[in-house]
Amino acid sequence: MRSHILNETNWKSAKEIDFQLAVLPWGATEAHNLHLPYGTDNILAEQIAAESARLATGRGGKVIVLPGIPFGVNTGQPDVKLDMNLNPSTQMMILKDLITVLNRQGIHKLVILNAHGGNDFRQIIRELNLIFPEMFICQCNWFKIPGAELCFEDMGEHAGEVETSFMLYLAPELVLPLSEAGEGNARVFSITALNEGWAWAERQWTKVTQDTGIGNPTLATAEKGETFFKIITAKIGDFLYELSVLHRDEFYRDKP
Repeated sequence: MRSHILNETNWKSAKEIDFQLAVLPWGATEAHNLHLPYGTDNILAEQIAAESARLATGRGGKVIVLPGIPFGVNTGQPDVKLDMNLNPSTQMMILKDLITVLNRQGIHKLVILNAHGGNDFRQIIRELNLIFPEMFICQCNWFKIPGAELCFEDMGEHAGEVETSFMLYLAPELVLPLSEAGEGNARVFSITALNEGWAWAERQWTKVTQDTGIGNPTLATAEKGETFFKIITAKIGDFLYELSVLHRDEFYRDKP
């Protein structure tokens, strides 16, 4: 039993801990090339949250990891079999209900630990901040943490070397032999502005990739996955600890 994991702890333990911070892992259920499971993002979100919270708790942080949300925004993949979609408006309602509970019970800090590129909670958080002024709500995208280039050769964004290495380390029994994986080749927009990023449109996934992957997984290894997992959970663990122990009045400081 890990007291910082809500799925595993009990009321006897939980009622004695003055939790200051809740972490909500949020993933997606979608195809990950041919070799990774549909639940890859969920496994990564929950494992990263659990280990990061363990590190923060070990330093004295009062952190509780909530059960993960296994469905994300997959509006660009309606024709990929069993890619499950939650609309952003649905995510808003889920968060509103969960935050109502946390706020009522005196847990006024929430980190959404996001493992899916299609999820973007920023505008939802802006709206929720007006509804719950007592709450501090933020999102943490593990895949935005710098340092991957030190461990990997191919930075492909979906089911490539990075995610495959993580899964070979965390859940190798769920990974098919890499000889069965697709190459993860991806097409890009024909319009320059959309490729440069200052204009944006949602990609229709099956027009971009034939195997649902973006990035070559063939160089993935469990050793690479372990190395980067430890790097990012150390960083997120520091973040959760700092957020847990700081008072809201201490969240801002003057520039040096």
